[in-house]
Amino acid sequence: MIRVLLPAHLKTLARVSGEVQVDVAGQPTIVAVLDAIEASYPMLQGTIRDHGTLERRPFLRFFACQEDYSLEPTDTLLPPPIVDGKEPFLIIGAMAGG
Repeated sequence: MIRVLLPAHLKTLARVSGEVQVDVAGQPTIVAVLDAIEASYPMLQGTIRDHGTLERRPFLRFFACQEDYSLEPTDTLLPPPIVDGKEPFLIIGAMAGG
């Protein structure tokens, strides 16, 4: 079971509060977690990654164990503390402006 912390606007859309938990079939990769989130919460399809390209949306970032995984290939394995459920996989809404 992988714990995932969503940004506030996606929690509202998914009608959840706090963390969500997803089961990942196969290798615990970024794409496997995103697939599991979209399978469990279909209303989030297209909000985290583009429908057509499946690329991460520009103003979202992925973090695991205090490391930015946003630019990593989506088949990157997640670290053991995430897989073991000791730490959550974070999807963070990025800020822009100046």
